[in-house]
Amino acid sequence: MSMTISSAQSIFSDTQVANIVPDIIERFNQLKAEDQLALIWFAYTEMGKTITVAAPGATSMILAQKLLDQIKQMSPAEQTRVMCDLANHADTPLCRSYGFFTTNLKLGFWNQLGEWMEQGIVAPIPKGYKLSSQANSVLQAIKNADPGQQITILRNTVVDMGYDLKSPASRQKVREPISVATTMVARPQASIEGVTDTTVLSYINNMNANDFEAAVNLFAPNGALQPPFQKPIIGREAVLSYMQEECPGLKLMPKQGTIESMEEGYTSIKVTGKVQTPWFGSSVGMNIAWRFLLDPQDNIFFVAVDLLASPKELLNLVRQKVN
Repeated sequence: MSMTISSAQSIFSDTQVANIVPDIIERFNQLKAEDQLALIWFAYTEMGKTITVAAPGATSMILAQKLLDQIKQMSPAEQTRVMCDLANHADTPLCRSYGFFTTNLKLGFWNQLGEWMEQGIVAPIPKGYKLSSQANSVLQAIKNADPGQQITILRNTVVDMGYDLKSPASRQKVREPISVATTMVARPQASIEGVTDTTVLSYINNMNANDFEAAVNLFAPNGALQPPFQKPIIGREAVLSYMQEECPGLKLMPKQGTIESMEEGYTSIKVTGKVQTPWFGSSVGMNIAWRFLLDPQDNIFFVAVDLLASPKELLNLVRQKVN
């Protein structure tokens, strides 16, 4: 039986994925727009002591400045309407423009709005605003999540806003300046307890160096990358496009791993560790598992990136080795 992407998804099926993240995001999306905006405000404010949104680069924010300046010049009522339109996925010129933004631009956009709300430049959440019981429940669920899960939830709440652009032409995002790959001499080399496979180590090193073309060249032509809570992205060109948009500035910090031989010369490798993101700085890391399936030529046929349910999952491989 030939290996398929579908069958590859079942490797290391006992991995404890943080399913609370998509559950909370789904509950958030069911809230009315006013509650969504207030919840984002409260969440960032109350958790600001442990989670700080990293200031976006000035060069990147030039691409979002036109929209921000438009909002800055509006009346308070118009500003509130725009933010509600974004939460409601309204089909407006501004929401369409926002839909073209990359993840980092969207986060920087809301970071700037938040600062202006605190300064009174943009209409703030009304003083004394009371969250609905449903919104309070979502906020409490976010508080109960671990920091790595929290930053993923807060990221996705704003990334999913704006008008959902459907046509293939509209999927071309506003491109931020391309991240320059770190020179070979300056690249740190990863070390993973229990794993010496050169393909896996090269993948980690290239990702940390923002050398996404080199990382993609490690994939089989029909290889696939499955980001957290998403469907597999298949083919080198599609994987490269995803990496260039979503992965600049990520810091992968693998710790340990385990290897299993499979049928037809394939090898499965599971690595656990942490990832730090440029969106929230170096103070918080996400607990991550990478589930690799390598083909007989040691190319990446499939790799799933999983946000783990708890830090305990990081110790599972150690326990397995001991047992």
